[in-house]
Amino acid sequence: MADDLPEQFDLVVIGTGFTESCIAAAASRVGKSVLHIDSNEYYGDVWSSFSMDVFCARLDKETEAHSTLRNGSYTWHTPEKEPQSESTEAQTEQRWNRDTVMAKSRRFSLDLCPRILYAAGELVQLLIKSNICRYAEFRAVDNVCMRHNGEIVSVPCSRSDVFNTKSLTIVEKRLLMKFLTACNDYGEDKSNEDSLAFRGRTFQEYLQAQRVTEKISSCVMQAIAMCSPNTSFEEGMQRTQRFLGSLGRYGNTPFLFPMYGCGELPQCFCRLCAVYGGIYCLKRAVKDIGLDSNTNELVLSSAGKTLRAKYVVSAPGYTPVSNGSELRPHISRGLFVASSPLGNEELNKGGGGVNLLRLLDAEGAREAILIQLAHYSGACPEGLYVIHLTTPAVSDDPASDLAAFTSQLFDQSDVQIIFSSYFTIASQTNKSAAAEHIHYTAAPTYELDYDAAISNARDIFGKLFADAEFLPRAPDPEEIVIDGEDPSALNEHSLPEDLRAQLLDMQQATQQMDIQD
Repeated sequence: MADDLPEQFDLVVIGTGFTESCIAAAASRVGKSVLHIDSNEYYGDVWSSFSMDVFCARLDKETEAHSTLRNGSYTWHTPEKEPQSESTEAQTEQRWNRDTVMAKSRRFSLDLCPRILYAAGELVQLLIKSNICRYAEFRAVDNVCMRHNGEIVSVPCSRSDVFNTKSLTIVEKRLLMKFLTACNDYGEDKSNEDSLAFRGRTFQEYLQAQRVTEKISSCVMQAIAMCSPNTSFEEGMQRTQRFLGSLGRYGNTPFLFPMYGCGELPQCFCRLCAVYGGIYCLKRAVKDIGLDSNTNELVLSSAGKTLRAKYVVSAPGYTPVSNGSELRPHISRGLFVASSPLGNEELNKGGGGVNLLRLLDAEGAREAILIQLAHYSGACPEGLYVIHLTTPAVSDDPASDLAAFTSQLFDQSDVQIIFSSYFTIASQTNKSAAAEHIHYTAAPTYELDYDAAISNARDIFGKLFADAEFLPRAPDPEEIVIDGEDPSALNEHSLPEDLRAQLLDMQQATQQMDIQD
C-alpha cells in the first residue's frame, strides 16, 4: 500500500469521526485531493457503532494516554448459561443470558455517541442539500416522553395527539394548543406585547403568566422546549419553535433516528468522499508531522512513507498531534441492554420503536438524555432493548455522574437489565506543540442533534477553502453524463413517474403492433 499511495495531497484528515468525515467529504466534493486515515480498524472513532462483542472488547482495551474513550467498564447481570429446564414454557420463551446475547452479537449496533435528529434540523437539511441522504435510512422517533408523578408518559406532539390523548383534560388540551400557537407566531410581530413584556426574563416566568397547569408546564419545559428554569424567554421561544418547525415532516414526532445506529452517519460522508476520489486508509497511524519552511507544506511520516499536504485536520486523541495534550472528562455515558422496556404498554406497543426522554435530577440543576431502542431501529435483536443515557461529565466516574438518573429509571421499575456499561468521552484542554499548523476538530458536545459538529466542520472548511461551497449537491448516477454521450438525449430515469408510465405504455403498444403486423 505504501508504494501505491500518492505522496502529495491538498488535505490529509486524521480520524474518521463525524466532523472529520464532513470536512473530508466537502473537500473531495469540490475537487481537492484528500487522504483520510485512521489508526483504528473501524470508521467513526468515538462516533462509531459496534456489535456487542466488539463493544465489550473496546471497553476491555487498556486506555492509551491520548485516547478520548476512557473509564470504560461493563457488567453482566445474568449467569453465563441458564440452568436447563424441562418445562415446555421455558423452552418456548426466549431466556436471555450472557451466552444467548453474545450469540446474537452481530445483531447489535451500539452507539458510543447516540444522537437524535430534528426533522427540519441542520443535519437533515445538509443531507438533503448534498444528496448524501441516499446513503442513509431513518426511522421517525415513536414517542417523546417525560416523567410525571414518577411515571414515564408520552407527550402529545401533533394537533391530533393533543386532542386524542387521555392524559390531558379538555381544558388542558385547549390551553396547550393556545400556548403552542402563540409560540409558533412569536417573532412575526416585533411589537408583540409578550415580546416586549418578557424581554430579559425567563421562559418559565412566561409559562407561569399564561396560567397553564403544572402538567402542561412540565410538558413544555421537559420535552418540547427542553430548557431549564434559567433559560431566557427568547431562547425558550426559539427552542419551542424549533420543535414545532420539525413537526409533520416525516412522522408523528419532530425527530428522526438513523437506522442501524448513529455510526452510519460518518460513513455516509466517507462514501461521498471516496466517490469523488478521496483515499481511505484504516489501521494507519501518523508517526510524525513537520512543516517544510521552503514550501510551507506539512510533511507527514506514516507507515514508512513520507506524505506532503497543504493542510492537515485532526480529531482529538490521535498521535502525534495529541502528544503532550491534556484530556478532561466531557461526556458521561451509560449503555444498558434490557429484556423489557421502560414505560407502559402504550409507549411500547407493537414491540416498541425509538423513545426519547429528557431527565432532570432532584434539584433540576443537571440533566440527561435517554434514548430507548427496540429491534425495529436495527440496533438490537428482537426481544431486547438498548437504553442509552448521556449527561455532561462532572467527574472521572461516569457511573457516579449518572447515578441520579439511573435511580429514577431502574430503582422502582420492573425493567430487567441484562447488561450495563459506563464510559467517558474526553476532550482536549490544550493543543500540543506539534499541532501549531494543524486544524483541530472538537470532541462531541452534549447536544441532542449534530448542530455543533456541523458548525465546527463548516468553520474549519471555510478556513481551508474560503472560496469553495460547503458540500454542494452531488448528482444522482442517472444525471451524470459520460464523455461521448449526448447530454440532450432523453433519459428515461430522469422523467417523472407519470411520464415514465406513459412511455412504458407506448413501448408496450408498439410491441403489440409489431406482433400483429
